[in-house]
Amino acid sequence: MTDPVPAPAFRERVLALVARIPEGRVMTYGQLALLAGTPGAARQAGFVMNSLVGSATDGTSLPWHRVINAQGRVSTHKVGFGDMQEALLRAEGVPLDSSGRCDLAARQWWPQEQRDAPPEPLL
Repeated sequence: MTDPVPAPAFRERVLALVARIPEGRVMTYGQLALLAGTPGAARQAGFVMNSLVGSATDGTSLPWHRVINAQGRVSTHKVGFGDMQEALLRAEGVPLDSSGRCDLAARQWWPQEQRDAPPEPLL
């Protein structure tokens, strides 16, 4: 079974959210899907992000590297960009433990206008 290609409107909403993620913060694929109006579409958000990762060496200006999985880890090792993504996150001050995990409670970003999002953590 293959997953459907994300609708253009969903893609645009996901990309707009990714553009807003501040340096040193992260979002998850599921979070992107929720905020883009399609809860449960984490895999489709991943497909959108994969299109950016593929162009990572072309100098995309969107911070694709700030999107990680719900376990707080990068999911791009399988497509050959995991080490690059981890290095970019560390360069922005996102700490990753020895297993490559980010503390989502401390680093996950939610837009202020999102009322049903968790509050900003106290760092």
